[in-house]
Amino acid sequence: MSQNTLKVLVADPVSQRGVEELAANGSLEVVVKTGLPEAEIIKIIPEFSALVVRSQTKVTAAVLEAATKLKVVGRAGVGVDNVDVDAATRHGVIVMNTPGGNTISTAEHAFSLLVSIARNIPQADASIKAGKWDRKKYEGVELYNKTLGILGMGRIGTEFAKRAQAFGMTVVAYDPFLTAARAQSLKVELAESAAIALTGADVVTLHIPLTPDTKHVLDAERIALMNKGALIVNCARGGLVDEAAAKASIDAGHLGGIALDVYEVEPPPADFPLFSVKKCVFTPHLGASTAEAQENVGIEVAHQVKNFLLTGEIVNAVNMPNLDSRTLESVGPYLNLADSLGKLLSKIAPAQCDAIRVSYLGPVSELDTELITRKVLTGYLAAAHNEAQVNLINAPAIAKAHGISVTESTVALATNCAELIEVSAVKGNEVCTVAGTFFGKSARIVHIAGHYVETNPTGKFLFVENDDRPGIVGTIGTSLGSASVNIANMALSRTSDRKRAVTVIEVDTEPPAELLASLRATPGIIRVLSFEL
Repeated sequence: MSQNTLKVLVADPVSQRGVEELAANGSLEVVVKTGLPEAEIIKIIPEFSALVVRSQTKVTAAVLEAATKLKVVGRAGVGVDNVDVDAATRHGVIVMNTPGGNTISTAEHAFSLLVSIARNIPQADASIKAGKWDRKKYEGVELYNKTLGILGMGRIGTEFAKRAQAFGMTVVAYDPFLTAARAQSLKVELAESAAIALTGADVVTLHIPLTPDTKHVLDAERIALMNKGALIVNCARGGLVDEAAAKASIDAGHLGGIALDVYEVEPPPADFPLFSVKKCVFTPHLGASTAEAQENVGIEVAHQVKNFLLTGEIVNAVNMPNLDSRTLESVGPYLNLADSLGKLLSKIAPAQCDAIRVSYLGPVSELDTELITRKVLTGYLAAAHNEAQVNLINAPAIAKAHGISVTESTVALATNCAELIEVSAVKGNEVCTVAGTFFGKSARIVHIAGHYVETNPTGKFLFVENDDRPGIVGTIGTSLGSASVNIANMALSRTSDRKRAVTVIEVDTEPPAELLASLRATPGIIRVLSFEL
């Protein structure tokens, strides 16, 4: 292996095919070390550019602090509870999961739990093995014609709905991202809120992430909205169900039973209160535990990590927008221009600005502008605040840490140009703006601090602001010539009142300090800046 070969640490067991995919063609050096304690991971992680985990390894803030080369954490599975995503973001590390690999496995398991609790299958199995024949005791309920309330209609929720419909159930779903058209195509009733989806439900299944907003989404109040005898299934995340409230409802005779694959505390303690309830079914977080799912998530995470390291493609990231090949193709040219605009703004605008405003006018407004804005921030912060480690992942967090608010706006129609990206730095009442566009496939800067110019977005530049009077441009040219600094391109602009003018000069070599000092001392010259974009 070359000394420059990127290294990947596989810290949890993943499928062999996944490991082979990472190592294919010798493009990456793959090290498999599973079951390591945190201290050992901290010791070796500085060597690695990527870390692949399942749920066992905890990617803590301490691990991320030590991971000086780390670019990406790949989670073979859906949940990222074991990864400190905030710390990863601060360190500029992408966190990816694999939501598609275990979709069928989890949906099948959740539906199996529903059938098991509806027909008392585990209890009846234990009874008959104990030599009993209690047919009446384990009488169940049909799923046919029952109302199912689903919270979360992502991949797994959608697959669960299909299986419920095959059993003749009526499906009512709530998901803030589910459109009416999508709901109609899935043949489900679209609820306007979680409470509406729960009201009158005979069965409720959860397929949503655990966040501060969703913790105990099924509390006592919402459980009470369900029909008497209703059943709950949770194969998503522990903490979505208020377990104490569920037990109280079962004890009171309202809730009919609950089936859990996930728990607030895993593993649940021996005295877990719901264990004493008869009409319950429990499994030890088996939703993704099929041979097919393990294989799929291992291969999927390998593809994602490898493609990111080698091509920059970002798929299924949880802490930044996706940047797949199609998106990269469409926004790629704008990213380079945005970086230059951010750098330029850092040179022209007042130091320590309060806010950055990015406006998109024309066709560019129809693209994923969040990525472009992040690139503006990386250019600005790297130059203005000496943030060497800033990147697309941590740029918003670093801007916030510096007290900089960031806003975007889009306008379908541009003005002077077919499309335009305008970037402004705001400090108090002072606003400084730069802007760029494309002429065909050629990116150009067309506005600098109130002056309309046209120049390249990259190169070495001399920016001179002066009184608009004869002789100054000649002085600048003569001074550059005397210092053997060749002019590659020059753009001139003046204010409408003809009081101020600017000269933007692209040069082949950086002007010497003596030349800059001489120009600044020239009568009529207000400001002289030398910089590289």
